[in-house]
Amino acid sequence: MQIKAALATKPNADLEIQTVELDEPKENEVLIKIASTGFCHTDIVGRSGATTPLPVVLGHEGAGVVQKVGANVTDVKPGDHVVLSFSYCGHCYNCTHNHQGLCENFNQLNFEGKTYDGTHRLHLDDGTPVSVFFGQSSFATYVTANVHNIVKVDQDVDLNLLGPLGCGMQTGAGTVLNYIKPTPEDAIAVFGAGAVGLAAIMAAKIAGVKHIIAINRNGNHLDLAKELGATETINNTAEDPVKAIKEIVPRGVTYAIDTTGNTGVIKSAIDSLATAGECVLLGVGGDITLDLMNDILSESKKISGVVEGDSNPQEFIPQLVKYYKQSKFPLDKLVKYYDFADINQVIADSTNGKVIKPIIKIDPELAK
Repeated sequence: MQIKAALATKPNADLEIQTVELDEPKENEVLIKIASTGFCHTDIVGRSGATTPLPVVLGHEGAGVVQKVGANVTDVKPGDHVVLSFSYCGHCYNCTHNHQGLCENFNQLNFEGKTYDGTHRLHLDDGTPVSVFFGQSSFATYVTANVHNIVKVDQDVDLNLLGPLGCGMQTGAGTVLNYIKPTPEDAIAVFGAGAVGLAAIMAAKIAGVKHIIAINRNGNHLDLAKELGATETINNTAEDPVKAIKEIVPRGVTYAIDTTGNTGVIKSAIDSLATAGECVLLGVGGDITLDLMNDILSESKKISGVVEGDSNPQEFIPQLVKYYKQSKFPLDKLVKYYDFADINQVIADSTNGKVIKPIIKIDPELAK
């Protein structure tokens, strides 16, 4: 079938809304009409061509309504409201032990551009294959996705709001609730108060953590962090974050979460830890130089990388929706809506920090 999709054809160039061909769903797939989709920093990385072959249709926080299901699909039916999340294989060690976010085939399934069965479901008019992103490519009017990507959600919640739960919100909140699992006496420092960091702060509040310290260079974001659950805030352009953290918690924090990928910030996160503390890395970053003895081993510190909040999306996303309905996870305070035609403005506003969590309305009336 013919659909409209925002196509990335050249590295870091504007996306172009074009007509492309989308295959019908196979036996383990579902056709979804997209109502809206979140925009995530990983989409900017994907536009560069560094992760996924171009041309590619990006987007990996889709929300929509089921139109058709394959012969083997029993979890959803036409008319169901769904959120689209990441791809996972379902058969590796981590997937079979309920750690789908840590799937051993994650990079292949989400970044290599082919679908779950190794084929392409998107094509240009001349037959040229188009890469799929995170198994969904939700910058489009319709999506065909494997059943592993699909999470059924309550129809009494605004579907246009829920797409970001598929990645960014799940990553931040899941890291706290699924991976760290803090106790109330712990202290958590969250470096970066963007969407992922604010989701982590909301989750830490749900967990009842005593000290939830938000570190960011944007004062407005820190005000929102305080509103969402941060017990203390630090502007790291105005003061040394390590010194400021240890004035709040003299022994250091139990956990530091980095959402920035900035090597200097990561070093500060490690330095802010208490003995035996753990630094959890969530942001896309590069090389970093550490003195393993002085920075890590001498105080038994740990560094971990966590993907997608160590989540089983079919379990965790409905839990986040429940928290939202209970006013414990007010993600609506983070978002700004855009029309599909303004997708390149979304990229600009997201890059320069004008918006925390953009949501692109593809067919907003669909959710009603």
